[in-house]
Amino acid sequence: MSAALVIVYACLATVEVAVGIAWIIATRRHRWPFRPSGGDVMIGGVTSFLDTLGIGNYAQITALFKLRGHPPDELIPGTLNVGNAAGILFSAVLFISTVQVEPTLLMAMVLSAGAGAWIGAGIVSRMRRRVIQVFMGVALLLAAGFFTLTNLGIIPPTGSAMGLTGWRFAVAVAANFVLGALMCVGIGNYAPSMALLAFLGMHPIAAYPIMMASDGVLIPVASLGFLRSGRFAPAIAVGLTLGGIVGTIAAFPLVKMLGGHLTLMRWVVAAVIAYAAIAMLRSAWASQADAPVTTVAE
Repeated sequence: MSAALVIVYACLATVEVAVGIAWIIATRRHRWPFRPSGGDVMIGGVTSFLDTLGIGNYAQITALFKLRGHPPDELIPGTLNVGNAAGILFSAVLFISTVQVEPTLLMAMVLSAGAGAWIGAGIVSRMRRRVIQVFMGVALLLAAGFFTLTNLGIIPPTGSAMGLTGWRFAVAVAANFVLGALMCVGIGNYAPSMALLAFLGMHPIAAYPIMMASDGVLIPVASLGFLRSGRFAPAIAVGLTLGGIVGTIAAFPLVKMLGGHLTLMRWVVAAVIAYAAIAMLRSAWASQADAPVTTVAE
């Protein structure tokens, strides 16, 4: 195993150990119940299945929570992060160990996302959420259009590389710093990562280990604050965790199979990016133009 991969695994292990210790301390302090309902597990399973395909799961979980009326709104951000902290490690390890992205690029992307969340979130959090959503939505819609034109043979196809060098490497790492900051204000990184890496010449499946490993560091770190404050629903978070592992296992073979069929994989990526673009623009339309963002990780 290369030194770069050792660093990635060490980062993932460190944050997960920290989360485990925080769970133990918080449980002893608050004496939380840990009896998730079947509905909690099902929500975790279905949304993690979609998440593993690259669609993301935070928006879907939030919508389902709102539909059924619990947990309370103020506990949703914490429940999302704590409930996905363990499952994202499982996803990250699966993709890192089976999709052979160039290790140095993977390490640099993970570290830059972490740095973006740590350093850049304070800057991004002062921007207007609606402005970010509109900009990202339009950019992703254009990206989906380019993917569609590529799939139809109208423009030359994107590359199939599993690594980057030179200026492409620098652009990818710098962009992931920005995406790490955006994740902390509720803008997911999956679709942007797919579009960015594909246009830099990488195979569409190469985005999966990078985005899963990035979230594998960011989500557990975000969950630590909620574990300290207790502002989440513990039983529901456990349900999301259990269902999330099952959903990931179910979806992973499908992603792996699609990865061997480049054209089909590009159609999947185009659909995911189009979905993310439309969802982001709808959120921008529904939000108040002058409402500032609040720092919530995803």
